Amino acid sequence: MTLGTNLDTTWVFTGSARLGRRVAAFPNPDSLLAPLAPLVADADVLMLNVESAIGRGPPSRRKCAPNSTACFAFRTEPGSAAAMRRLAGAAPLVGNVANNHARDAGNAEWYTTMRHLREAGAHVTGGDTLATPVPTAWGDTVAFLGFSPWTGPDSRNTAAVRRHVARAAARWRYVVVSVHFGAEGRGAQHTYDAPEIFVGEDRGNPVAFAHAAVDAGARVVFGSGPHVLRAAEWYGDGLIFYSLGNLITYGPFTLAEPLNRGAVACADLDPAGGVAYAELRPTRQSAPGLVRPDSTGAASTLVDGLGLQDFPGSAARVSPDGVLLRPGSADTTATSRRRR
Repeated sequence: MTLGTNLDTTWVFTGSARLGRRVAAFPNPDSLLAPLAPLVADADVLMLNVESAIGRGPPSRRKCAPNSTACFAFRTEPGSAAAMRRLAGAAPLVGNVANNHARDAGNAEWYTTMRHLREAGAHVTGGDTLATPVPTAWGDTVAFLGFSPWTGPDSRNTAAVRRHVARAAARWRYVVVSVHFGAEGRGAQHTYDAPEIFVGEDRGNPVAFAHAAVDAGARVVFGSGPHVLRAAEWYGDGLIFYSLGNLITYGPFTLAEPLNRGAVACADLDPAGGVAYAELRPTRQSAPGLVRPDSTGAASTLVDGLGLQDFPGSAARVSPDGVLLRPGSADTTATSRRRR
């Protein structure tokens, strides 16, 4: 989730030229988010990966050197926090700030980002090693933990990951993990049980991280970072989404296939703390920030195919209508409806 940047607006000139129309530097965040509202209207809790700083004014540090072509710094306007909170409606909103862009304006502004989210009424995860407990309207509590190699708990330290998740699982029945990791781009659609190196950075072993989190008590792991969709896997008592692609990216992002694909992932948790039901709701961006539900279901097809290749024995198969099926369950051509 990146709703623009006030750190460098020069991208709007190339964006306008490419699209043949004027691209605004600071669009209304509610307008950007409006198409997503039908996809999250039934959420009991909504979690978003906030992949930018939030604030205004001179940054405490300059991330990118002048004329850099391989560095991107994102900070969205303060009003974006309230817009994200409004998207959640009556459901609690959780904003994850453990990623490689939430601190783009400096360390002080990372804390300012968390302040803006909290002042808007959102819960924040990824700021430290303690889980964020979120009460629901049903009387349950879901505990959230955010990890990344850059901010928040380090996702590469699997021993520490186990400790942090186990501590949360000892207290709360439902533990959900967000993680921002992995290589990026068109060549990063596959998931490997090995460290991933991108632009010289060790971004961790995604399989080792996710399995450590589930072994320690997490029941859902939501991955982001590669900017493309990846496989989903049933592992032990948990469900792992290795990357949900790009949901909404207003800024200097490439939106050619498959970088224009994303999905809202939904999971129902059962009374024992496991996953009773899960589905993908595919999305597609046709221009910066212009996201729409994708009736073709391309995201479901991509995740299903990648799962067969990368996790042949444990892939979460995805039916045409987006339902995630366990290995050995009914044929993916069957149509299911969400449990309610």
